[in-house]
Amino acid sequence: MDDRDAALLRAHEHAAAWLDSLATRPVPPRTGVADVVAALGTDLPDAPTPAPEVVDLLATACGPGLTAMPSGRFFGMVIGGSHPAALAADWLTSAWDQNCALRGLTPAHTAVEDVASAWLLDLLGLPASSAVGFVTGATTANFTALAAARGEVLRRAGWDVRRDGLTGAPRVRVLVGAERHESVDLALSYLGLGAPEIVAADDQGRLSAAALEDALADPPDGAPGGPTVVVLQAGNVHSGAFDPFDPAVEIAHRHGAWVHVDGAFGLFAAASPTHRHLVAGYEAADSWATDAHKTLNVPYDCGLAIVADPAPLRAAMGMHGDYLIQSDAGDPLDKVPELSRRGRAFAVWAVLRALGRSGVRDLVDGFCRHATAFADALRSLDGAEVLHDVVFTQVCAAFGDDARTQDVVRRVLADGTVWMSGSRWHDRAVLRVSVSSWATTDADVDVSVEALRRAVAPA
Repeated sequence: MDDRDAALLRAHEHAAAWLDSLATRPVPPRTGVADVVAALGTDLPDAPTPAPEVVDLLATACGPGLTAMPSGRFFGMVIGGSHPAALAADWLTSAWDQNCALRGLTPAHTAVEDVASAWLLDLLGLPASSAVGFVTGATTANFTALAAARGEVLRRAGWDVRRDGLTGAPRVRVLVGAERHESVDLALSYLGLGAPEIVAADDQGRLSAAALEDALADPPDGAPGGPTVVVLQAGNVHSGAFDPFDPAVEIAHRHGAWVHVDGAFGLFAAASPTHRHLVAGYEAADSWATDAHKTLNVPYDCGLAIVADPAPLRAAMGMHGDYLIQSDAGDPLDKVPELSRRGRAFAVWAVLRALGRSGVRDLVDGFCRHATAFADALRSLDGAEVLHDVVFTQVCAAFGDDARTQDVVRRVLADGTVWMSGSRWHDRAVLRVSVSSWATTDADVDVSVEALRRAVAPA
């Protein structure tokens, strides 16, 4: 016990030092993989090492190789920082060490999951009877919801995929916008559904409702009305744009399709009265996916798979074992791929309880305000061009030709003040700014803009 307490104390001291450093430390890591490996050592010791010494070695060896992702100046990907309440709850989650698969075995987590799920559905304006599965991230959330979709559309066609598999099954059409996130394709691959059919998108990355109507009415095999899934997007990873849910959901349902919404970071627009119009009509879909460790700012890992009708989700994910103490009311394991699962709802409940309804609204609105400030600042820089309407938390800019844009990205990262990633969008090199951390302040935006000015200035 003394070893345990000493190790926890050392971990707390190292964690506090790391968090205190975020305000001023360079955002990029200061060393690479090889140096961290050398500091850790490659030989497995023969004898045990005291736990406090292990913690010290891990922290000191890894410190220079850490990226300041939880700082207010990391904009390279949609990665939220860890809100203090969520971080503290996550520490408790590790200490409590609960396998949260069964209602009767872990009533504390199940109660928290039930409450947090109801709060989430209320905030997002989704059907209160929906099932919410706490998974690892948006990729797994897409996989989970699309597994429910696959099973249900095949069931309607008279095929039991759980019993009979996919061999000989009717073909499942999956239609996606041209600018969907690649994690959707990955989930479809996991599910054995193959590459999706592509529906045209506009210059902002929004799926065309008219093109969706045409595609559903005229399938490649000439047989409309078969098992079909339509995937829509809440928040384009480059432009932040949202698909037109009102017409697209109506069109898809009229053709008998299941509608899934991939909203890794954009789903939480619904929590803001100012931005709720972006998701108008999305509540009529059949399933939704999001990341709590993005916009909601809980620690990794935590995704949410939401399905309006719990029955298809239970049919896809549920299992039985004679040794499991299962509940007639249903168990958390019925909603997720994992049997062994971390208590992810503790951190989600904590951040929702800490922020409240107005705090979540202010969080979303603050991200959007910072994104607009970045866009305005970029437009004032020599040769910079913001390439889309800034409607949410994403900003993409170019600085003339690809070579100059890529040079600006390199100079920004070399400066160290801020992390903004390069990408390609509409066949152009871009600098991409993703705002998603509760820790970002107006001052962080100001110093980040100054770093951009230095990167754009002539060498």
